[in-house]
Amino acid sequence: MSTNTTRTPPQEPQKSVLDLGFLSKILEALLFSASKPLTLEELKDATGDYEAKDIKDALARLNDEYKNAERSFTILEVAHGWQMVTLPNYAEYIKRLYMKSTAQKLSRSTVEALAIIAYRQPVTRQEIEFIRGVNTEGVLKSLLEKDLARIMGRKDAPGRPILYGTTRKFLEHFGLRSLEDLPKIEELNLAAHEHTASPAIDATPTPAAAVPDEGATQEPGPRADKDPGVSS
Repeated sequence: MSTNTTRTPPQEPQKSVLDLGFLSKILEALLFSASKPLTLEELKDATGDYEAKDIKDALARLNDEYKNAERSFTILEVAHGWQMVTLPNYAEYIKRLYMKSTAQKLSRSTVEALAIIAYRQPVTRQEIEFIRGVNTEGVLKSLLEKDLARIMGRKDAPGRPILYGTTRKFLEHFGLRSLEDLPKIEELNLAAHEHTASPAIDATPTPAAAVPDEGATQEPGPRADKDPGVSS
């Protein structure tokens, strides 16, 4: 008498059982395998039947579990999404592991130009050069190639100069949720005064600062002062 040894494939958990425990495991797997922050929409699409509130509750539950177990990592909200990251306590050990890595490094001049763009976007090249006092054409090209800056459109002014802003990758690179997480100008000026001889950052708005000219025209796409993290 023959015996049927065909195995029944494992069935997926019932969709009706929407408990936080199972959702937490799904989110943990998604974040662990992702190489970039995952937005709420991406998490909703991947999990299927779960609502935004369920996802946020499950993420909070995971972080509580990690904290109680004294794990070396956590889930951080960054660049309009969530990402699994290691705690700062272990940065030195990770740095040793990747000491010879070819990780992206930014020069002082690049950081200076990027800071001006971040605080004053949308801003033109001429306005950046006025603040820095040097030509920034090469620096801007480098920032565009690194996807840390983007072209937002053109200013309605003689010559229609290009307007620059930051990207989502900029937020990821510096571990920011949005531009609101940038240090205040006053804090940067105080730090510069205490630790270096560098001139303080001028907080006086330029015509193309956070509130651009009413006549300025933008290329299709989101405004940087609304959703600066999305690159074009």
